[in-house]
Amino acid sequence: MIRDVSDFEKLFKLHYSRLCSYANLFLNDPDAAEDVVQEVFFKLWKNREELVISTTIKSYLFRAVRNGCMNVIDHISIRDAHKIINEEDMKESESNLIDETILSELEQRIKETIDQLPAERRKIFILSRYEGLKYREIADRLNISVKTVENQMYQALKFMREGLVDYLPLILLIFKGLFRDE
Repeated sequence: MIRDVSDFEKLFKLHYSRLCSYANLFLNDPDAAEDVVQEVFFKLWKNREELVISTTIKSYLFRAVRNGCMNVIDHISIRDAHKIINEEDMKESESNLIDETILSELEQRIKETIDQLPAERRKIFILSRYEGLKYREIADRLNISVKTVENQMYQALKFMREGLVDYLPLILLIFKGLFRDE
């Protein structure tokens, strides 16, 4: 078998280029093919004293190179799968971060616009939109007519639309996102 360095060198010279070509058929990457072949020869030399080869050395080498190539291919597929998963996770995280930032900005702008409403109009708007009271309930609570509540809400909504006009596309995107199928 391999008794000394000269036996190993002969074996290496005899099969190296064919093994590289064979590995390249699997990997389609000459550098990676060479790496596999070199690894096979390294392990062969390292384990030469314990190694028992039951076939021809040529068959053994080709089988070892094929197995090495399969390991590389498996590693590449696993790496690519993890890469895809990581990219999806990153995109989702970025999207969530952008969504949170946009929502925070929009919430701040809505709060600022509500704060600009006259006090009584603001109170009526908050009771209607945030506390969910009907116009009759607001009128009873504030001892005003339902018509006054209607007029104040009309003015408040008109003011809110004007104050948030720059944010309308954003608001539409948010509502689209809330109602998309998942």
